[in-house]
Amino acid sequence: MTRDAPVADPAPARCEGCRDGQGFSMPISMAFQPIFTSGDDGVAGVFAYEALVRGKGGEGAGSVLSQVQDGNRYAFDQRCRVTAIELASRLGLPATGALLSINFLPNAVYEPRACIRATLAAAERSAFPARSLMFEVTEQEVMRDPAHLLHILHSYREMGFRTAIDDFGAGHSGLNLLAKFQPDVVKVDMDLIRGLDHDAKKAIIMRHVIAMCRDLGVALVAEGVETPAEYDTLRDLGVSLFQGYYLAKPGFEQLPRLRADA
Repeated sequence: MTRDAPVADPAPARCEGCRDGQGFSMPISMAFQPIFTSGDDGVAGVFAYEALVRGKGGEGAGSVLSQVQDGNRYAFDQRCRVTAIELASRLGLPATGALLSINFLPNAVYEPRACIRATLAAAERSAFPARSLMFEVTEQEVMRDPAHLLHILHSYREMGFRTAIDDFGAGHSGLNLLAKFQPDVVKVDMDLIRGLDHDAKKAIIMRHVIAMCRDLGVALVAEGVETPAEYDTLRDLGVSLFQGYYLAKPGFEQLPRLRADA
């Protein structure tokens, strides 16, 4: 999954969001949750850290997202990107060699190559390698405007960024999306992971999802792993990337380590 250094091609300096949009007034920060890579002898390292929005005092994502409206969606999306990059840089994430995964709102991206400029500027100011950025979008977002999302994903790919589809299997459009665009990473929805160790039907579905991603050249992350049994079953099925409370909870303004009892 090697990428050249991302660059923003010439594009209009201003678009609808930054020209007509409102600011986002609520102060925000980030929590980070690692995605671990597993080898034959257990957890081998950190593949990426996902940035999760929080209030400045540690308030949950729900309280922040409740303040997002049509008029300030662009400003919120931009603020999240910049905050995640600046904080991750201060915490020393670049030295770990891991990726930084940033969730984005497709309906807050008007023109990908114009709307990426603040992101690249934040990376340059913070001495954060832009090639270590991964942009993550939930499967549910696909249904709102598939053509626009595909335009964004293709543009990000052309600019050298990695892409990830979150909550895969939670909606009804994931397979159609994979037929049109293969992201670097697919994160399987936690509802499929939950109780997989004692649910034969879930295990069968998961086995086929793993094979499909392997054939497409897409890395698969099992997210929402909460028990040793789920973790062991997934490893037996061939999964090597994991995220969930069993391994590490999100750390507010910190990069969590693997739980000692995991």
